[in-house]
This record gives sequence, structure tokens and C-alpha cells, in this order.
Amino acid sequence: MDTDPTALVVVAHHRAGSLTAHIAGLIAKRLEAAGYRIDLMDLHGEGFDPNMTVADQPDWNDRDKVYSEETRAHMGRILAADVIVPVFPIYWQSVPAIMKGWIDRVWNYGFSYGRSKPRLAGKRMLWMGLAGAGADDPIVPVMKENMDRGLRDAISFYNGITEAAVEVLYDTEGEPQYVDEDGNFTKGEALVGAEREAHFAALENEAVEHVEKFLGLA
Repeated sequence: MDTDPTALVVVAHHRAGSLTAHIAGLIAKRLEAAGYRIDLMDLHGEGFDPNMTVADQPDWNDRDKVYSEETRAHMGRILAADVIVPVFPIYWQSVPAIMKGWIDRVWNYGFSYGRSKPRLAGKRMLWMGLAGAGADDPIVPVMKENMDRGLRDAISFYNGITEAAVEVLYDTEGEPQYVDEDGNFTKGEALVGAEREAHFAALENEAVEHVEKFLGLA
């Protein structure tokens, strides 16, 4: 019997060649090297529909409602995972629409919440967001607090996953961004050459280090 733990790495980006997808791949490789079986879920690549449907709308009078076949397949992949790592670009201090829709449809009443004994209890969850803002941007403390509350507390903890964290990779576009006191958005000069390569190599290392720290792999 195979007793290796399973890691579900969930990617939410519309471009297969994005930095988000690249970081997700690095995380998957590090987890595989640590002995995890990898389930790499590319929401866009798999054609997941984030729109709520009648079939997947919660029925508060029936927590054993049988949801759609697509949703039940995703539920099975979540149940099979010991560790869940969503990787996503940060939009408006939260996840993209496709990942929000994944939560709405799949993390549903009677499955992930609504039972005295949570089905997802004992799992671990690391949210990995990629931000264009630099780490010194004044918005960062507010953004991190909002994401901690909205993702770690309101989703992970609410669904019985008590060991959860949110980590953010900053300046993921390799060029400084500013919003001045008048609300004007501008970008500084983009990194080039060896400086750019070193910057993105550092982001790769940081992502892996977050995973290692969270799971005690370092």
C-alpha cells in the first residue's frame, strides 16, 4: 500500500508560461523530492468553470446533496491531499476569479464545512501569492492582513484546516511600481540582464524556502 503523502498544487493563471505557473512547478518539484506524490491542478489548463451553477448551489436543508460530476471530482482530489498549495497572482488583495470560483463551487456545504467533524481536518494549506508591488510598498501590510483574514482564516480555518499560512512573493514583474499621493500609477525602469536574472532566481529560492519552512523540510 502506497503511504506517501500527497500534495495538491493548484495553479490559477491564464498563461501556461507565466511566472505563477513556473513557481508552482518549482514547488511541485521540491515537494516531490521530499517524498510527496504530486497532483498538479491547473485550473485554466483543465478548463475549470468558476461560475456557480444550480447543480453546485448549496442546499442548506441537505448537506448530503450530490453536487455536479466536475465538482465531485475536485472534491476527491482535495480529500486525497495531505498538503494543499494554491499558487496565484494577487488581484485586488485576493485570488483571481477562477480560484475564487473554485472555492465557491468545490469547497461547498456538507463537503468542506457544515459538519461537526470537518472532513478536511488535519490537512495543511499554504497559500502562495505573487504580487507586483515591492515589499516596501505602503500597501503591503494592509494587503497581507487582508489576505491572512480572507484566505487563512475565512477559508482554511473555516473549513477545518488549522495549520495554514499565506506567503507573498513581491516585485514579481521585475520593475518598481508606484502610486503617488494623487493616485497616479507609474512603473520604474525594468531590471535587465544579470540583475534581472538574479532577481527572479531570488524569487524562486524564496518560494521554495517558504514551502520548506511551512512543512519543516529545511
